[in-house]
Amino acid sequence: MSAGVHTVAVIGAGKIGELMLSGLLRSGWPVDRLLATARRPARAEELTARYGVRVVDNLTAVDEAAVLAVSVKPQDAAALLDEIGPKVPADKLVISLCAGLPTSFFSRRLPEGTPVVRVMTNTPALVDEAMTAISAGAHATGAHLTLAEEMFKPLGQTIRVPESQQDAVTALSGSGPAYFYLLVEAMIDAGILLGLPRQVAHELIVQTAIGSAVMLRDSGEHPVKLREAVTSPAGTTISAIRELEKHGVRAALLAALEAARDRARELAAQAD
Repeated sequence: MSAGVHTVAVIGAGKIGELMLSGLLRSGWPVDRLLATARRPARAEELTARYGVRVVDNLTAVDEAAVLAVSVKPQDAAALLDEIGPKVPADKLVISLCAGLPTSFFSRRLPEGTPVVRVMTNTPALVDEAMTAISAGAHATGAHLTLAEEMFKPLGQTIRVPESQQDAVTALSGSGPAYFYLLVEAMIDAGILLGLPRQVAHELIVQTAIGSAVMLRDSGEHPVKLREAVTSPAGTTISAIRELEKHGVRAALLAALEAARDRARELAAQAD
C-alpha cells in the first residue's frame, strides 16, 4: 500500500478519533474519502454537522475504507474486533489509536497477515502541534508506516519507535499535555498568591511556557543549559529551584510517569 489519499474510516470517533478527522480535513484530505462510525445517533449527527463526513456502521466502514483507524476505548476493542474481525480483508491497513493495546491484540483477532500500525498521538493535534509516535506490527511494512506518517504529519510532529517503547510514549507525550496544564495551573495560583490579578498571572505564565517551549525546540540546547542561563548565583531562580527540589518535584514526575506507564499495561491486560 503506497502513501497517498485512501479512504479512511475512523471507527469509534470519540475525542482522539475526532482529532484525526479534523486534522485530515485541515490538511486537505477530501471529505468524500473519510468515513466515521459512532455508537450514539446524536454523536453521528454532530460529526456530520461539524465536518460533513459520512457516518456509517462498522461493517460498512470495513467494506468501503482502505484504512481502518480504530479509536475506541481499550476496554471496548475486543467486542469491536469480535464484530468486524472476520470481515476485514488482510490487505486493509488497521491503525490502532487505543492506548495500551499492543498490535498483537489486534493480530489475534484479525485475518492472518493483516498489517497493524500502533499510533499514540496527543491533544495538541487540535492546534497542529501534536507529538505522534508510530510503531509497526508484525505484518506492517515500511510503506504502511509511511502512509500512517502522511496521515498524522498534518497534526504536528511524528516519530517512529519500536512498539516496546509505546507504553513509555503513552506516559510521556500521550498524557504529557495534562502535566503541563497542571504546572501552569499551579503557577497561576502562585501568581495570585503573590498579588497578581488572575488574568495577568495567566498571560505571564502562558507566554512564558510558549517561549520556553520554542527555545527548547529551536535552540538545540540541552534543558540544563537553558535553565542555567536563567539561574544567577544567589538569585531568585535558584531560591525557587531549591524549594522545588526540597519538595521532590523531580522524583514526583518520575513516579507519575511510571504510574502512567503501568496503567497503560493494566489497560492492555484488562482488554485481553
